[in-house]
Amino acid sequence: MLRSALPPISLPALTPARVVLAGLLATALGVAVAEVATRPPELPGYAAVRARWQPSEAWLYDRNGRLIDSARVNFATRRLAWAPLDAIAAPAREVIVAAEDKRFFMHGGVDLWALAAALRARLEGRHNRGASTITMQLAGFLAPDLARPGARSWWDKLRQLRAAWSIERGWAKDQILEAYMNLAPLRGEAQGLPAAALGLFGKTADALSRDDAALLAALLPDPQATPPAIARRACRLAPDLPCPRLEAAAWAVTGPARSLQLDPGLAPHLAQRLLTRPGLRVATTIDAGVQRVAMAALAHQLQGLGASRARDGAVVVADNQSGAVLAYVGGVGGGSTARAVDGANAYRQAGSTLKPFLYAQAIEHGYLTPASILDDSPVQLDTASGLYVPQNYDRDFKGPVTVRTALAGSLNVPAVRTLLLVGVNDFRDRLWDSGYRGLTEDGDYYGFSLALGSAEVTLLEQVAAYRALANGGRWSPLRLTQGDPAPPPRQVVSPAAAWLVADMLADPNARAATFGLDSALRLPFWAAVKTGTSKAMRDNWCIGFSERFTVGVWVGNLEGDPMRAVSGTSGAAPVWRDVMRALHAGVPGRRPAPPAGIEARRVIFSAGIEQPRRDYFLAGTGQSQVSSAPAEARRPRITNPLSGSVYALDPDIPPRQQRLAIAVSGAAATHMLWLDGQRLGAADAAPLVFPRPGRHQLMLTDAAGRVIDQSLFSVR
Repeated sequence: MLRSALPPISLPALTPARVVLAGLLATALGVAVAEVATRPPELPGYAAVRARWQPSEAWLYDRNGRLIDSARVNFATRRLAWAPLDAIAAPAREVIVAAEDKRFFMHGGVDLWALAAALRARLEGRHNRGASTITMQLAGFLAPDLARPGARSWWDKLRQLRAAWSIERGWAKDQILEAYMNLAPLRGEAQGLPAAALGLFGKTADALSRDDAALLAALLPDPQATPPAIARRACRLAPDLPCPRLEAAAWAVTGPARSLQLDPGLAPHLAQRLLTRPGLRVATTIDAGVQRVAMAALAHQLQGLGASRARDGAVVVADNQSGAVLAYVGGVGGGSTARAVDGANAYRQAGSTLKPFLYAQAIEHGYLTPASILDDSPVQLDTASGLYVPQNYDRDFKGPVTVRTALAGSLNVPAVRTLLLVGVNDFRDRLWDSGYRGLTEDGDYYGFSLALGSAEVTLLEQVAAYRALANGGRWSPLRLTQGDPAPPPRQVVSPAAAWLVADMLADPNARAATFGLDSALRLPFWAAVKTGTSKAMRDNWCIGFSERFTVGVWVGNLEGDPMRAVSGTSGAAPVWRDVMRALHAGVPGRRPAPPAGIEARRVIFSAGIEQPRRDYFLAGTGQSQVSSAPAEARRPRITNPLSGSVYALDPDIPPRQQRLAIAVSGAAATHMLWLDGQRLGAADAAPLVFPRPGRHQLMLTDAAGRVIDQSLFSVR
């Protein structure tokens, strides 16, 4: 039989003292384990909770402190600003406390009576509302781990009890209730009574009724409950209220939540631009009254034009003295593009709106005066990409015109001739100095078309640049918020040149040949204004200023498709007129006094140009008599067809009705026309031709047979 090689183990005798000691050690160990197992997380104090609260919204205010718009910035949940307890309606406080924790003001965080009742109900197998107090629920809001799904064990409950006791030791009762009202999750994304009140009832928290309070209290245990379940619980919580009324209201609050944003907002595009952080409150320079005027004028004009002609627009109004933006309308209407794209800050082709800065530069350098004569006749310019042939908006030519008429009437060919004097790169640099930051390429990239506005600009840039003209050539950035710095302005145009350009832009007689005497550009007081239309009718501008305000308007289609039947004075100009008239109601605009360095002369023009009138010049450049070469002394030119023209034949129209009329300016009987080498006859006979499809060369020769002009065109 095998025996163990190990010696026997002898245990010490268990004396009563040792038994007691072992029990004490076991108890101490159990207490230590329980203390660690039920220890709640570190909870922040009331001040810390308030300090780190961030609403999901941000708010925009006008210059007088009025709320004009808001935007949601945090998309995790919906919160409003923290509401002090006295900003929550008394019925809401009373009903919710009675429903969730009727002995809230009597216990120290744990309701022992409710706890005993819950334990007894569980032992007896009955359902009970539970013993969770408002303080215990707040502990779960502050430390989500305490109220995570599945945290229902006794250990978890003890942790929550200890957390509630900890809160009660450091917080006042009103602070606990206030935090609970702001942190409690309610239906949908809403967190807190302020967000729920606005989202479910369209009210602020201080306007909640007893009916509203009963429904909110019914939502607290189960925010996603069905309307019948909400109604049943609300009826139990408020037996003094008519149950049918609560049932109907329960169905209403379970529908789509209302937006927490200000509706309708006055400046949604500016809010999108400035409201970048949750809880941000931005004090802008906007004047709510001016903003409403600009929105109404733009909406009225777009409605009149109709969506088939132009759908979108933008308006910016600036105070000349301070640079404060008083109105910022990035768009109006309910279209998705109008809501998503900020028309006031979108880059669009400038059209003729850059011409004032070109003429200012030419006048400043002494190349031109307002009375100088420019030739408005066809011109062909060789460029790297081929011939450049500028044309006027109405495809007509006026012959010799003054600079005043060329600028006010927005004639294209004189502007291109002026650009030849100034230089493309120098003009590009002047535009850059005037705040046009979209001109990122050198002048050669834009070429001669820069005179006609081929560059892309924003409406904000336009208003800032024209404001510089209104301020004697001094440019400074516009201000959108009251905190924006106001740097000292820099001189980009001489005061005298800026004044002369403004005087020409304000001259209704000078623009009459193009726009008529009674267009939307004419106001009953002094104002300088310029229109512009981009290539293919995609953009229509009107920017102008008085001595007090600068107003810029853009009308077009944000998707980029061309407008239809919209001209310089029928698109943006009516909006500009309406806004300017509203701004100057009772205080009409006054003509600014000429600065130093300006002289006035009575000018007599040669026949066929203009009637004698008084004009203004840079000191030392005044002219009393201005003459242009007589028509017979000017080189004859082919005015139709112009080089680069493309004509399309329509098979449904008889050929005789599609003949092309040849037109020549300054032609004499000795000048001859040749088409593709074949003689057409005398140039002054205005022959009609029917060229075949293809490329064609039309030449004009003098009596000696020398070619003095030609035009290359195509027929399809």
